[in-house]
Amino acid sequence: MASTGYEQVGSLSVESGFHDFVESELLPAAGLESQQFWQGLEALVAEFTDTNRELLRVRDFLQQTIDDWHGLHDGPDFDHDEYVAFLRDIDYLRDPGEPFEISTAGVDPEIARVAGPQLVVPVSNARFALNAANARWGSLYDALYGTDVIPSDDGKAPGSAYNPKRGAAVIAYAADFLDRTIPLPGGSHADPSEEMYRAAGSFVGFAEDGDCRRYLFRHHRLHIEIQVDRTHPIGRDAPGNVSDVVLESAVTTIQDCEDSVAAVDADDKVGVYRNWLGLMTGELEASFEKNGRTMTRRLNDDRHYMDRDGKAFTLPGRSLMLVRNVGHLMTTDAVLDAEGKEVFEGILDALVTSACAMANRRQDQRQPNSRSHSVYIVKPKMHGPDEVALTDALFAGVEDVLGLERNTLKVGVMDEERRTTVNLQACIREVRERLVFINTGFLDRTGDEIHTSMQAGPVLPKETIKAQPWINAYEDWNVDVGIRCGLPGRAQIGKGMWPKPDEMKQMMDTKQAHPEAGANCAWVPSPTAATLHAMHYHFVDVGELQLRLASRELASLDDILTPPLGDPSGLSAEEIQAELDNNAQGILGYVVRWIDQGVGCSKVPDIGDVGLMEDRATLRISSQHMANWLLHGVTTGEQVMETFRRMAVIVDDQNAHDPNYRRMSDDFEASVAFEAACDLVLKGCEQPNGYTEPLLHAHRRRLKALS
Repeated sequence: MASTGYEQVGSLSVESGFHDFVESELLPAAGLESQQFWQGLEALVAEFTDTNRELLRVRDFLQQTIDDWHGLHDGPDFDHDEYVAFLRDIDYLRDPGEPFEISTAGVDPEIARVAGPQLVVPVSNARFALNAANARWGSLYDALYGTDVIPSDDGKAPGSAYNPKRGAAVIAYAADFLDRTIPLPGGSHADPSEEMYRAAGSFVGFAEDGDCRRYLFRHHRLHIEIQVDRTHPIGRDAPGNVSDVVLESAVTTIQDCEDSVAAVDADDKVGVYRNWLGLMTGELEASFEKNGRTMTRRLNDDRHYMDRDGKAFTLPGRSLMLVRNVGHLMTTDAVLDAEGKEVFEGILDALVTSACAMANRRQDQRQPNSRSHSVYIVKPKMHGPDEVALTDALFAGVEDVLGLERNTLKVGVMDEERRTTVNLQACIREVRERLVFINTGFLDRTGDEIHTSMQAGPVLPKETIKAQPWINAYEDWNVDVGIRCGLPGRAQIGKGMWPKPDEMKQMMDTKQAHPEAGANCAWVPSPTAATLHAMHYHFVDVGELQLRLASRELASLDDILTPPLGDPSGLSAEEIQAELDNNAQGILGYVVRWIDQGVGCSKVPDIGDVGLMEDRATLRISSQHMANWLLHGVTTGEQVMETFRRMAVIVDDQNAHDPNYRRMSDDFEASVAFEAACDLVLKGCEQPNGYTEPLLHAHRRRLKALS
């Protein structure tokens, strides 16, 4: 939607729709005065714009300096020690300084002490946002029955009606899990009794809702609820009349304003902010049609129990919600500064998302998010300690504007850029009083790895990159540094997303590696995946494991600083074309939805029709990979364009079921989405740090202007 014009507020020009949202919705909910907010925003823009702009200039300078160095050296065979010394000389690589531990206070137990799954969801989609917030508790029976964790052979296929044979397999699987985690004295969950439940050492509570009796257990600080109901269609025939097993699942959720959304203008930003505000007030709703009925989704209530002594207690019914702001790069037309320039989007995000959270702080008697009165903000795509210091200063400025105590705003530092990885301890030091989260975002991290070493030589095929020493060292380094900086018991050490939402058996077979690596949270793409992944945290005591990992040798910085370069002469023409096909199809499948429909994150079928969760991070890898091969002559511009045109036909056919889809191959020259996809590769080398946002935003804005 085009801007409706601007309102002059002090030296700022504020887009009318955004101004109306702030005045009529945000400020009353947050209990803020209009003058306080607008003068505060004006002061933040004045204080931080020049610093933000200078740090982006430093990014460009360092990248150009690295490019020039590779141009003067021996391509992929450069001297590693000389390279590391060069990085120190240009201040890319810094001394980590003396050992220290973070001192963050006022952290909720979900972040400080409980290890469990973490959902990431686009806050722009109200239904998804609510589903994620409500995924604190999930039915294990449903998660098993509806996924490939339970095989479909031997008469156990799901079908359109309930399959008792599959149901029996679900019950047996759940009973085995319970025997492994909360064993019963003198018996098994395969043949339980309610007397056994109450005698178990892990039993902590009980509730009764009509015919359903709910027994609550705690293991590794996570809760398990066994529901007993002899009148239930499942419970009446199940051993012990167990009608369901409910797991505490998505302990935390990141409501995302960044990579998984397509917010390119003021109107889009208002939609993002409005949903976040609705989550904070508890008023967000989403209605949809299911089986011919209108369903309305709202935030779940808390869960109530009685302990062994008959004393009432309550457990949260919703995930603890963090909000991910955008990084330091992009600007937004929602507000123009005194010179008529778009303000940095990260400055606006910091103030607005924090103000929204103040509405929740005023709702302590009704669905509080943080019971410690903290606001949790994840900050992505920062490059090194100085950019982290900017975030710390910005958050302090927002606290002053909103009248909050210092360090009320907590920060999650995403370790997804190379200069942050190699300086992680120094980065943590800059926010040691407000840090609550670090993680390995291996997707963006791979994209930055390719771009940083773009001029060094051709990179390996994508699957081979995943097997190189640098990435394992990066994953271990994040945990090692986090433990040494005192994060256990105070903050999360996280791992990345499971990318295949339909492949849950494969996830169950492999994703336990994340808690086994010492991470107390890891990303999942759906509530169902959260419930299944929760089992891994019952099998691994992450807190105890982190104590053991504290004494291991620090991961190799030399490995981390070894780019994944290779000799393309060993690849056949067929192998090169297959790699190009895979990249181009993935780029097109994601970009066409982003540009034409404003979908920032979706399940996109790959070239083999396997659904993959795609966002800008995966796009960054594929586009930078193709740009690298084009730069170094592994492919040609003609081959790239032929590949894109051929893959566009495949993507068009994969989306034939979508009535809102616009085919690219009918008229390539008229398709803005096709042009955007090609630009991401053909102009990939010149994109700042290989980011996709500038081109995506420009093309999406152009399409919206034409609509």
